[in-house]
Amino acid sequence: QVQLVESGGGLVQAGGSLRLSCAASGRFFSSYGMGWFRQAPGKEREFVAAISWSGDRTSLADSVKGRFTISRDNAKNTVYLQMNSLKPEDTAVYFCARASYSIVAVTTSGYDYWGQGTQVTVSS
Repeated sequence: QVQLVESGGGLVQAGGSLRLSCAASGRFFSSYGMGWFRQAPGKEREFVAAISWSGDRTSLADSVKGRFTISRDNAKNTVYLQMNSLKPEDTAVYFCARASYSIVAVTTSGYDYWGQGTQVTVSS
């Protein structure tokens, strides 16, 4: 059984930073790609960032390139999302997910386990 628990969300002013963490339980964490998605009220869940099993390949949504960074620590079964220069439009619930395979996946269909989400609110 795989469980994903996000933490690190909160309220921050525009221009500020937050680091989200996603702690994974279960075996073979290092064998799978991981990703972050977000969902704002009334909108569909959208891709934010993804990282391969080894961490050598990443993908970022155009809207967050240059501001967000995804990383992972396989020894700690944890994936991170460093968010800098936050904007009000980044406000959403952020979800961590485990990919079905080891590759970088950029759509929700590429993921089979999801966390409960953590709220990020950016004030203007």
